Amino acid sequence: MNYLSVSNLSKQYGDKVLFHSVSFGLQKGDKMALIANNGSGKSTLMKILMDKEMADEGDFVFQDGIRLGYLEQQPVFPSGMTVSDVVQEHDSEIKRTIREYDQALKMQSEDDSPVNRENVALCTNKMDKLNAWDYERRMTEMLTRFGITELKQSTETLSGGQSKRLALALALLDNPELLLLDEPTNHMDLEMIEWMEQYLGTSDLTLLMVTHDRYFLDRVCNQILEIEQGQIFLHKGNYGYFLEKKAQRIEAAQIEREKGSKKLKQELEWLRRMPKARTHKSKARIDAYYETKEKLQNIPNDQQEIVLQNSMSRQGGKIIEVHQLSKQYGNLKIITNFEYIFKKGERIGVVGKNGVGKSTFLNLLTQKEQPDSGEVIIGDTTVLGYYTQSGLDVKQDSTVLEVVKDIAEMIVFGKNQSMTASQFLNYFLFPPKVQMTPVSKLSGGEVRRLHLLTVLIKNPNFLILDEPTNDLDIMTLNKLEEFLLDFKGCLLLVSHDRYFLNRLTDHLFVFEGDGKIKDFYGDYNEYKAVKEEEEKERRQQELAEKEPVVKKKAESKKLSYKEKREYEALEVEIEKLENEKERCEQVLNSGTDDYQELEKASSRISELIELIDEKTFRWMELDERNT
Repeated sequence: MNYLSVSNLSKQYGDKVLFHSVSFGLQKGDKMALIANNGSGKSTLMKILMDKEMADEGDFVFQDGIRLGYLEQQPVFPSGMTVSDVVQEHDSEIKRTIREYDQALKMQSEDDSPVNRENVALCTNKMDKLNAWDYERRMTEMLTRFGITELKQSTETLSGGQSKRLALALALLDNPELLLLDEPTNHMDLEMIEWMEQYLGTSDLTLLMVTHDRYFLDRVCNQILEIEQGQIFLHKGNYGYFLEKKAQRIEAAQIEREKGSKKLKQELEWLRRMPKARTHKSKARIDAYYETKEKLQNIPNDQQEIVLQNSMSRQGGKIIEVHQLSKQYGNLKIITNFEYIFKKGERIGVVGKNGVGKSTFLNLLTQKEQPDSGEVIIGDTTVLGYYTQSGLDVKQDSTVLEVVKDIAEMIVFGKNQSMTASQFLNYFLFPPKVQMTPVSKLSGGEVRRLHLLTVLIKNPNFLILDEPTNDLDIMTLNKLEEFLLDFKGCLLLVSHDRYFLNRLTDHLFVFEGDGKIKDFYGDYNEYKAVKEEEEKERRQQELAEKEPVVKKKAESKKLSYKEKREYEALEVEIEKLENEKERCEQVLNSGTDDYQELEKASSRISELIELIDEKTFRWMELDERNT
């Protein structure tokens, strides 16, 4: 049976059709990604599956009793609460089971009746099934892994990345069997994304996700569900396989379109020279003409293109000079004595953990913020284009077309090339119908796409992009990459999208924390390889430093007499602990009505697990040297 079965789901707002007749099934181990253009309702589909919105038509069903997790695109936590409050009040099947178990134990302690004993046994079995005994330990471990250590911090002060990490930690803590993820990499730093990629790719979780991260798609997903112009295409494979099959589909559609156009032209010529007298045969041919015409109109046209050539202003010798730049907030050092002179045509990526000051650095360069010391000198011919994370600052009741016309009625791109604002929007995948839509009615991805084109429309010669890939669909990303590859000016790019960084940057500003910025010459993959090698050497150095000085002398690696005794004793101790653990498990599963015995067994079992792990690790160390 499918974990999830979706049948003919449809949704539209007014005249805007988001998706139509979406059908698919998910079985255990499936890892499916939804791919579609912005505004096609990917997030809405996820909300419908979580009963946060209603579909217009169709239905869906989850397998009975399945544990379901959900990460929404922009998690929102109640105001007036701390992180600790959110964690403690988080509602899940595991938390409910723990509360039921505690209540059952309390009731049995007050009245040791057969009914209460049976209830304790049932709750115990459920705790076993959900692996809920070590919930507190796993919670601490998961929060630490996601960098959530300030538990007294107010939820209202959490950044986008912090909110996302907290929501994901809570979702994974529930041990879901089916996990729905809406843009899980948005606002995450590279280290966290790579951990998620490894965790999700090797786990037996069933996944349904929306993401634009192409490395993530390629390494995690084994199915791609594409929604394209109202049609559904299911690809059984990773992102690379999807691209191959989509290219074949586009080629086949283009051949069919060309054949249909040729046939239509021939039929049109026949109609024009046809005599007025109409036979039954001629009427049939006329009907065939209109059928061919309708069929041709329904063939998917994937040849939408964003064809943009930048016509940037001439750039002089002085671009941007940074001298002894420093900035800190309280005890948090962002930049300390940073010195750099930008050169023509440089393409620089900016990487670092969340909260180290990447966006602040960009604001200092663009003089939106002032440094504590040092200076930024912008050349007279430098024209900045700054795409910020803060979003598009326009009137929400303005239409898409009005937003662009407020900047320019005519847009110049390339040598002697120009287009109207409406034509420009159409190239950027805003068709005429959408151009008359108020900004308030656009999806998150459409707003960011509109923001991006308002930056590009001004023909800058120094582009600064702060996380431009968030919420953009893959088609827009591909076209943006093509534009930036042809861009001749300077590019400064903050991004967590590794594919984007690797294609577009020549070297990196690495924010290492405590105000330190390292200039690394190479792409992100090269930087990661160097970091992994450095980490390997650091661990080896730490191990070497832990070795006693006497071990520098030539000495046998064999076990000492004392260590041999310890080695032999450990084997016996581990066996005893394993037997005791087995007895505890038997007690918990026996259905006994002895409340004290159950409570003792449940508390002892977690201690035994830690002891067994500790002693087994020591035994393995000694076993390697036992010859």
